[in-house]
Amino acid sequence: MDERFNRWLLPPLLALLFLLIVYQYVSPACPGAACPRRPPASAARRGGGPTEREEEEAAGAAEEEAAAAALPRLVAKFPFARGELCRRVRFDMRGRDVIVFLHIQKTGGTTFGRHLVRNIRLEQPCYCRAGQKKCACHRPGGDKDTWLFSRFSTGWSCGLHADWTELTSCVPAAMERRGCAGNRTLRNFYYITMLRDPVSRYLSEWKHVQRGATWKTSLHMCDGRSPTPDELPTCYEGDDWSGVSLQEFMDCSYNLANNRQVRMLADLSLVGCYNLTFMNESERNTILLQSAKNNLKNMAFFGLTEFQRKTQYLFERTFNLKFISPFTQFNVTRASNVDIGEDVRQRIEELNFLDVQLYEYAKDLFLQRFQYSKQEEHQKNRLKRREERRLLREQRAHQWPREEAGEIAVTEDYNSQVARW
Repeated sequence: MDERFNRWLLPPLLALLFLLIVYQYVSPACPGAACPRRPPASAARRGGGPTEREEEEAAGAAEEEAAAAALPRLVAKFPFARGELCRRVRFDMRGRDVIVFLHIQKTGGTTFGRHLVRNIRLEQPCYCRAGQKKCACHRPGGDKDTWLFSRFSTGWSCGLHADWTELTSCVPAAMERRGCAGNRTLRNFYYITMLRDPVSRYLSEWKHVQRGATWKTSLHMCDGRSPTPDELPTCYEGDDWSGVSLQEFMDCSYNLANNRQVRMLADLSLVGCYNLTFMNESERNTILLQSAKNNLKNMAFFGLTEFQRKTQYLFERTFNLKFISPFTQFNVTRASNVDIGEDVRQRIEELNFLDVQLYEYAKDLFLQRFQYSKQEEHQKNRLKRREERRLLREQRAHQWPREEAGEIAVTEDYNSQVARW
């Protein structure tokens, strides 16, 4: 009887023991060496495939190549040092820093000037009254001092469309006359301007003068005085030059529209101001062009009318200020609607040969600065992504030991239960 009972009991016991052994190998919390440990990241793939870190580095390299390919290839015409391409201003709006806008006629300066007073995201926005051109751009914190010297903030305080020569000698004193507190020597003046393609700018000025503009109230101060009528004669008789034809406009040899951008950016005191007998014409032109290039290069910022979005980007990067709305590129202007032949275009370029050279220099510097800033931005983002990937790897490395410790605890608890059985 006992022998038959043992034969009946033995198969179930053997089956139970077999199931327990199998369960130890297939269970997610298998005990001891029967459960393979999670392989380290360096040995995650033993079949010769890339590790997770290698995959992330490959993805980062692909992102870098895509970012570099997104920038158009630029063939530099002029060599510039890194310091001349990297323009960063620690603009202290609460302190004594002042942006001075040199507004050259028909370069899109009116539009850009309005951006400065109405479109910058500020802690204390400029106060603009309806129906008035000027806005009050006070510093944050209740200070009545202004951080912007421009047509739409301080008016024409140094004269109508004051040039470099006038502004550099006038602005400090003009700020004091406005009753702005503080010693003028403590102020930092950051000059900015806008330039435009010389032919388009010239045609735009002609159309403006044709409608009656004169700018005859401009002071043209240089070395403490305005030019005499003999030094700066007018091209017309009467109140204005309304209805002037393009041919008449080009025929006036002392027309201030000729090479206006070079003249307004150069230091005129270097060439005897408006006294054309001070030196020969060739030497005068060489000095004016070089002075304009140097002043433009050393300005805190300049933009180009033909590149509105790039102008916005570089201004924001230079001063660490953000515009509310994006700039708009207007490709259809009064100048673009003027139909001229190749001979007329060539004549305008000859009349503005200094401006043509300045604009070529300015365009190359502008585009090099844009490319440098974009590359710098990509490099910063690349380092940021690399740091994020490193932190993610460390986070995962810390998570895996905790998971394995939990698995060991469950296994030990299971073993203790088996021992009790």
